[in-house]
Amino acid sequence: MSDSKTEIENVLQPGKTYRVDAAKFSEARAALLAILPTVAPGLTQKEMSAAMRAALPLDRFPGSTSGWWMKSAQLDLEAKGVVIREQSKPLRWHRA
Repeated sequence: MSDSKTEIENVLQPGKTYRVDAAKFSEARAALLAILPTVAPGLTQKEMSAAMRAALPLDRFPGSTSGWWMKSAQLDLEAKGVVIREQSKPLRWHRA
């Protein structure tokens, strides 16, 4: 695994950044963008989680780690305006 880090944002904590493994984040980000639709209503949290588990390799993202990386990518992309959170019940996300 690489020691390279990247800074990510969190839409729920403006101005705060986190340093995470760059390679894993890049892989999770690409997978999330590939599964998210470009139009509303988008995917629910549960649907995103299931799709990410299927999209990410188990050897690099074992157990529930795919969910952590999915949420990290979703919050970062949302903070950057690449992903939109619909104000619906349940919440849904799609690409901008």
